[in-house]
Formats: sequence, C-alpha cells, structure tokens
Amino acid sequence: MKQVLVRTVTSMMKFIDIGANLTDPMYQGVYNGSSKHEPDLSHVLQRSWAGGLDKIIVTVGTLSDCEPTFEILKNDERLFATVGCHPTRCGEFVPDPEAYFASLCGQIEAHRDKVVAIGECGLDYERLHFCEKDVQRKYFEKQLELAARYELPLFLHCRSAHEDFAEILERNLDKLPKRGVVHTFDGTLEAAQALIANGFYIGLNGCSLKTEENLSVAAQIPDDRIMVETDSPWCEIRPSHAGSKHIKSKYPTVKKKEKWEPGSLIAGRCEPVMISQVLEVLAGIKGKPTVELADQYYRNTLQMFFPKEAAGWCERLKR
Repeated sequence: MKQVLVRTVTSMMKFIDIGANLTDPMYQGVYNGSSKHEPDLSHVLQRSWAGGLDKIIVTVGTLSDCEPTFEILKNDERLFATVGCHPTRCGEFVPDPEAYFASLCGQIEAHRDKVVAIGECGLDYERLHFCEKDVQRKYFEKQLELAARYELPLFLHCRSAHEDFAEILERNLDKLPKRGVVHTFDGTLEAAQALIANGFYIGLNGCSLKTEENLSVAAQIPDDRIMVETDSPWCEIRPSHAGSKHIKSKYPTVKKKEKWEPGSLIAGRCEPVMISQVLEVLAGIKGKPTVELADQYYRNTLQMFFPKEAAGWCERLKR
C-alpha cells in the first residue's frame, strides 16, 4: 500500500538521484556498529523505482567503496556510480600515491559502462581532523587527471573551502571539457554564480535547503543549472528545516528496531525515493509546477551524465 501511494504522488515525473550512498551500513540494518534490522537495500530500491526514480548514481568516496558498489550495480541497469576519493579520505593516497591512483584507474576501466563521473572529490575544511588542507588540495587536483583521462564529468564536494576549491578548478578548466556538478551545495549565491559561469551545475538536496538563507540562494539558481539528489542515507528534510513547509509528499516511517518490517521506511534514514520532497521544496520557493521542474532537472542530468540518452529524450518531448 505504501509503495502504491508513493507511485501515485510522482506518477507523472521521472527522477535521477545523482548522489546516493547505497553502500552505507544503514542499508544493511547496521547503525553505529550495531545491527538493528535485516538488510533492506532491495526494499529501498523497490521503493525508489516505484516512486519515479529512473536512475540512481551511487557515490564512491574511497577505493574500498568500489567493490561493494559494483556488486550492487551488477544486477541492475538503472544503477551507476562515481569513482574517486572524498577529501576527508585523501590521506589514503599518501603511502603510495601512484599505486592508489592506478587502482582508481583500474576500477574505472573495469567498469567503464557503469562509471559516469569522477568523485566524490573536492575540499572539506570543516573536517580537517580527518585530512589536512595540503593533502586535500594535492589529491583533489590529482583526481582531475582522471576526469581528463576518461573524459568524465566531476562529482564535487566543497565545505567551507570555496576560494581554494574554485582556484583549483579554474586552473584546470582547459583539462575538464565535461565540467560536472557541485553536490550538496549550501554556499552563497555568489559562489554558485561563479561555479555556473565556469560551466558547473549545482546539486541540491535536503542539506541545501535547511535555512531561509539556503532557500533564498536556491530560489535564484537558474533551473537549467540545477540537479537534484538525496545524499541518502543522509540529508533528509527534517521538520525543523526551513524547506519543510513546502513538502507535500509524506513517507510514514518506523523506528529502526522496534517496529521494522520488510517495506518499512526508517525514521532518520533518507532514501532515494525522498527526492520528490527536494523537488517540492524547489517548486515552492520558485513558484513553479513540480512537473516542469522535474522535466528540466531530469534533462540537465541526462545531458551531463547520460548524453547518449539525452538527445533521444529531448526529441521525444518535441513530438
């Protein structure tokens, strides 16, 4: 019954979630190292497809994410992945930089039909206890070589580091014909405009829509430069968030241990199907129909990550 309801809400729209962390232990029922319920990723994916998801791009944040990611992807043509190293994990390069880089290349080459972006890479100055600035900067720029070598767009991360982040990208623009998307964007309008001017897209999810200031920025980002995502299992839109007043679709949840059963959505755990709520917030702050925005964001995402499909889809819309 829940899945029928989800499908009814979004029956006229198609979505691509550009960032979902499907290898997170939460989808195996493990929270903070403790098992709370049976693995339920298959149910999560079933809800996603029923709720209008057409494709999901699974985020890889470190070399060790690759094996479990591609194990998930191998049996579903709707699942794709990034390959790269998150800024907080860039210390993994240090013992043998060339070997680590070569291993990333190997993963891309072994799964060329499934890898649609390089990342998650970038800079994170909010969590320097995981990796210091110099190391982050060095290996962020190193990963840009992957984008150039394989002619893939970037799936980017930036936290409290816009100046250095933008400087590294600008210095390498001539090597990046595909550009990419800055995901979970929560920066200033000026930062967004600078990135857009250099050809990048802006990825928005619940963490991008927490405050009134966030909403003001998102409302002014051009629709033809936006992609939507969940960053699940993180970044759900909570009742305390400024964007929550625009939500129309509801997803009943249960506590992870006490009342879990197959098909349950878990309180506090975001899922790709909740991408509809991101769209509803954007429609609310922009004063535009959700269907119109869904079509635009779907087109944006196809053009960046699935260009062969984009031409055919746009042609069908004209008929």
